[in-house]
Amino acid sequence: MFTYQFFKQVIFRPLVKWGFRARVQGLDNVPTSDGAILVSNHIATMDSIVVPAMMPREVTFPAKAELFQGKSVGAKIVAWFLKAVGMVPMERGGGRASIESLKAISDVLAKGNLVAIYPEGTRSPDGRLYRGHTGMARMALRNDVPVLPVGVIGTETVRGLFGIPWVRRPLVIIGEPMRFPQYAGSNEIKVQRYVTDEVMAAIQQLTGQAYVDVYGARVKHGNLKDADLSEYEIGSPGGGVPPEVEEVQ
Repeated sequence: MFTYQFFKQVIFRPLVKWGFRARVQGLDNVPTSDGAILVSNHIATMDSIVVPAMMPREVTFPAKAELFQGKSVGAKIVAWFLKAVGMVPMERGGGRASIESLKAISDVLAKGNLVAIYPEGTRSPDGRLYRGHTGMARMALRNDVPVLPVGVIGTETVRGLFGIPWVRRPLVIIGEPMRFPQYAGSNEIKVQRYVTDEVMAAIQQLTGQAYVDVYGARVKHGNLKDADLSEYEIGSPGGGVPPEVEEVQ
């Protein structure tokens, strides 16, 4: 897509690579063709700029549907930009709209493109890794595509020259592709949870983050806000026994 490449090559990649002096490891793990899902931790707003800027292929991020429906001038600019670079609106409330959103993402994967997902569903409130939502696993299994665990480190903004928000030496680490062919097409919740936890464990190995086995949204806005989370912190996600399922016809 011309617009995507224009913004990436002219603005964002030079900013990230030469301005932020970003580093990337594991580029050989990115398939040169065919669809795949990049699954990353989420520690700062700049993740969504740094990660695609350092990737060798175009990356589609599902974005909140509300961002495509702005009424103010600023919101309209954001909506135009998201549409111009090929981002996909994502409905999170369930029902028919959510089903249509998943179909749009499946269409992107079917065309052999990369989709990026933050399974935590929100930015980490304290730098730790939080429990992943299973939507990523559902998409990977439905489309039978590989999952690329991605670890992002150092994307938090600092005050730069003249007080301009800046990022210093962020690192993007791309792990080896993960596939779950034995579960392709499965809609079982236990399978989706197993796959999600295995991918989150792979991300943790890349970043070294402490892991908290609750959803980040509960800590930021819910019943665990300002709570002591020590009882929820465990060594790592994953490590469970692979669930047995009937063969998918």
